[in-house]
This record gives sequence, C-alpha cells and structure tokens, in this order.
Amino acid sequence: MSGELFTSDGKRKYLTASERQEFLREAEKGSRELRTFCAVLVHTGCRISEALALTPQHVDFSEGVIVFESLKKRRKGVFRAVPIPPALIDALDLVHDIRKKKRTLAKSKLLWSWSRVSAWRYVKEVMDQAGIGHEPWASPKGLRHGFGVEAVKTFPHPLRAALTNLKFSPATSHNNRAY
Repeated sequence: MSGELFTSDGKRKYLTASERQEFLREAEKGSRELRTFCAVLVHTGCRISEALALTPQHVDFSEGVIVFESLKKRRKGVFRAVPIPPALIDALDLVHDIRKKKRTLAKSKLLWSWSRVSAWRYVKEVMDQAGIGHEPWASPKGLRHGFGVEAVKTFPHPLRAALTNLKFSPATSHNNRAY
C-alpha cells in the first residue's frame, strides 16, 4: 500500500468519525481492558504496539496526556504527548489503577499484557461486531488514519504533526487531502 488515504480503486483507508464512534460503542460491550484499549487507539491515533508499550508512568494526569514512545523513528527515546479526554483518563485510572501504581514499582508494568497479534484480533472483532466490515479501512491502521484525518480538520499544522507523529511535507501532503 502506498502512503495515500485511498486505495487504487478509490476506497478510503480510514474510519470516519461515525465509524469510530460506533467502534467505541461496540467496545463498551467488552471487558474493561478492551474498552480502555480501544478508546486509547481512537483518541490518540497510536499504533497497536505503541499502546501495548504503555505503562502507568506514560499517563500524565496533570497535563491530561498520554506520552508515547514513537516506534517508527529509527531510534529510541523519541516521545510525543497526545491530549486525551478527561473521561478516558478517569477510565484508565479506574481500570488500571494508575494513580496507585505510579507510587509503586508497578509504575513500569504494562497496562495490557496482550501480544500484538491478540490485540489486533480483539480490535478486528470489535470492528466486525460494530458492522464496520472488511473494507480497507476496517483495521487498527484505519483507526490511526481516522485520527489523522480528524487532526487535519481540527488542529493547526505544528500540533497536528506532533500528535500524529507524521511529517507534513510535500512527500506526505496526502495527509492534508482527507476532505
């Protein structure tokens, strides 16, 4: 697949806002851990591997952000902070007991102990249950792309680049052609 937001036959590769909301509604029927995982994917645009790498120390309550280590930067130690809704911060704390774990050695314990393959399968199951189907956008990457499309519509360029961890240059200008 190329870096475009549409397939060669014109189908989009991202979930719309309404599809992401339906995905979240369906995730609400799953376990508490599944709900928080799906919400993190939708509200941050992170990759599955980035979400699975999260620990309590990556959730910053005072700033209202999750801090991700970027996994596609060819080196370690590149981080980005993504603002999340207060309700998601509360849910993460309720389900994963983050405030308490931050004061103990558990602060570096992963929030989800799933493998990447299992997490991908769980996300696909929620999408299937939500009736999103088997189109090119019905994937975890489709959630990421949907977040990016929304960011293009909502945020000014420098913030958009920081949130999505994408460079908005002529080579990636397709990120600006989502609508």
